Amino acid sequence: MRIVKGKFAGRHLTSPADQRVRPTKEVVRDALLTMLEPDLKGIRVLDLFAGTGALGLEAISRGAKSCDFVEFRPASLHALKANVAALHLLDRTRIFKKDAVPWTAMLEADRYDLAFVDPPYESKVLDRILDMWRAKPFARLLAVEHATSHAIPNGSRRKVFGDCTVTIYKAANSEKRSANSEPTPRLTRGSLFAGRLLVTSQSSTATHHTDSRSPPACCRRGPAPPVIRA
Repeated sequence: MRIVKGKFAGRHLTSPADQRVRPTKEVVRDALLTMLEPDLKGIRVLDLFAGTGALGLEAISRGAKSCDFVEFRPASLHALKANVAALHLLDRTRIFKKDAVPWTAMLEADRYDLAFVDPPYESKVLDRILDMWRAKPFARLLAVEHATSHAIPNGSRRKVFGDCTVTIYKAANSEKRSANSEPTPRLTRGSLFAGRLLVTSQSSTATHHTDSRSPPACCRRGPAPPVIRA
């Protein structure tokens, strides 16, 4: 497995010794990042169910400013930290050893420019993350990899690769966030920062606000976008 394009093109990535881990196929990752490429420069990225971190690292390679990774399986964390270190990206990444669902629930709206979501295929966890994003869009763009057989709402763009599909959602009235703003969700004991454990108080607070904007585009009724088949 390797980085396909950008600053780190051709660099090989460590894979976890865990048969349950399903890294995104290179052709799928390349196609997804190519679809997103016009929006990548200088943005802040979130990689949920990060695994090896290939999606977030590919985004940085193609111009993203930084990436937060959320993963809790030991084998995946080992590979993820090794990949971040090998690319010398400790200062541009944060790694959270957390369950993605409750961690995502703590995020405010507009915390990130782009979020990748790649849970186990056919998992209902994906539906829960989508519900959270529709209620409170924590990223202006949401890029989802899922089984083609897993029915989810239509997005702004979609591409099918046999039994795998990528769907991209865009929040309504979204704008690119300032490069100087820091997306920092409330942390709890046991989180990881750039490969180091952070111990913080459970009473740490995060600022919350009511999102009064119109619903994201994926919630509006209308004709389905064209499906591009690879």
